[in-house]
Amino acid sequence: MSTVTNTKKAPAGERIADWADGRLGIYTLAKANMRKIFPDHWSFMLGEVCLYSFLIIILTGVYLTLFFHPSMNEVEYVGPYVPLQGQLMSEAFNSTMHISFEVRGGLLIRQIHHWAALIFLAGMFVHMMRVFFTGAFRKPREINWLFGFLLFFLGMFTGFTGYSLPDDLLSGTGVRFMQGAILSVPIVGTYLSMFLFGGEFPGGDFVARFYSAHVLLLPGIMLGLVVAHLILVFVHKHTHFEGPGRTNKNVVGMPLLPVYMAKAGGFFFLVFGVIAVIAAVASINPIWALGPYRPDQVSTGAQPDWYMGFAEGLIRVMPGWEINLWGHTLVLGVFIPLVIFPLVLGAIAVYPFIESWITGDKREHHIAQRPRNAPTRTAFGVAWITAYMIMLVGGGNDLWATHFHLSINAITWFVRIFFFAGPVIAFIITKRICLGLQRRDKDKVLHGRESGIIKRLPHGEFVEVHQPLSQGERYKLTAHEQYEPAELPPAVDENGVERKIGRLQKLRVKLNQGYYGADNQVAKPTAEEFREIESGHGHH
Repeated sequence: MSTVTNTKKAPAGERIADWADGRLGIYTLAKANMRKIFPDHWSFMLGEVCLYSFLIIILTGVYLTLFFHPSMNEVEYVGPYVPLQGQLMSEAFNSTMHISFEVRGGLLIRQIHHWAALIFLAGMFVHMMRVFFTGAFRKPREINWLFGFLLFFLGMFTGFTGYSLPDDLLSGTGVRFMQGAILSVPIVGTYLSMFLFGGEFPGGDFVARFYSAHVLLLPGIMLGLVVAHLILVFVHKHTHFEGPGRTNKNVVGMPLLPVYMAKAGGFFFLVFGVIAVIAAVASINPIWALGPYRPDQVSTGAQPDWYMGFAEGLIRVMPGWEINLWGHTLVLGVFIPLVIFPLVLGAIAVYPFIESWITGDKREHHIAQRPRNAPTRTAFGVAWITAYMIMLVGGGNDLWATHFHLSINAITWFVRIFFFAGPVIAFIITKRICLGLQRRDKDKVLHGRESGIIKRLPHGEFVEVHQPLSQGERYKLTAHEQYEPAELPPAVDENGVERKIGRLQKLRVKLNQGYYGADNQVAKPTAEEFREIESGHGHH
């Protein structure tokens, strides 16, 4: 009996795939991850907006580097824009004009690049707030929160170095502002300024140095952080909101392939299209209307991009305090805001560790909280956003004054006062709203949803008919945890020996009670309460 051997070769594509898999293990890696589940909730798209806008920034940035000359050597403008012809300007400004008026599609690419940067940072801001308000930063995601914070922090300075490159009057004013802030640093401020600018401001090197940081150093670090961030998202899996069948040990959603990848691909082109439309219809940074930078001129209404408005607002509204020590002048009106800004950012970065220490909760959490069920944290977040928005007003106090015909001094004093009072008011109001929403959820579980239907009872009373919630809806409103506030141990132990209770422990207990005390959470309805109301005909 003979054996027939099939000698037919496999298709070329299959042979290439087998060759690659034998050396790279692609199939094994893909098989383990292509069915990974992703939750289907609109808020998770915020992170995708950040990722896609970052990719758009990289793509458009590569195109712009082909035509930009990062040099401050003076040249005479001979381009097509008539009002600037014959003027002296740096090669950086001249090449930006060339991109805007002579390179096919150059102005559109410039504007897409700038708008994508603004949307990237806005998306990062909203995405981090989503993570903050839902408690998605808790164990095991504290490190990923730090990665996200560093991306936002580096994105701010990448954007600053980027819009400083054209060397126009607006960006030059911003660089001059930054240089003044650096000079306020005691002892080392002048050295830092000389090192950064290669001499007295503006020097002849800062565009080249900012260019290296903008296209190589900062994006390289950010790209590494993005990769690390996504790897940890895969390792830790996504959080998902409370609901039937959802626990800390599973993820309910759609598989990566083919469903999620198809949706993600479509969403990428949607984001790209929206940014392109905005760039096409909304002009941003029209350098030809501002002209090249000159140290003896300041552009009218000079404003930084929104993400730097907080820092500028701090400096604008700070009183012009100065003190003289040992023959040196300390400009506290600039130095104090320069210290406050990184302290505020640092507090945001380490908040997950602070909350973990206060609450003593060391467990893993994969269920996202509804903001109303963590009223103290939610109130802190709204208070911080309030302070940020108030300082944005301070950073544009001149434009507020001119556009709304107000006194710039009145606006400055408003910002000074409400920078302290506004967050406190926002904290109190937000906390009361959260507790009110908790009571509303409890009422809905016990009595059902208001239907708007009025019914007359046999004895003449008019009542509104309530529709009972489904079992899944009741579960969603009652699945959240409720914590017991911490208490100090007894003054003496079981042997009658006096305990040593440190100040740090007392502080932790006090803060814990501030998070989980009686005025911070409404008791969930119990099964007994629900049965009692149902037996008493609680649903009309």
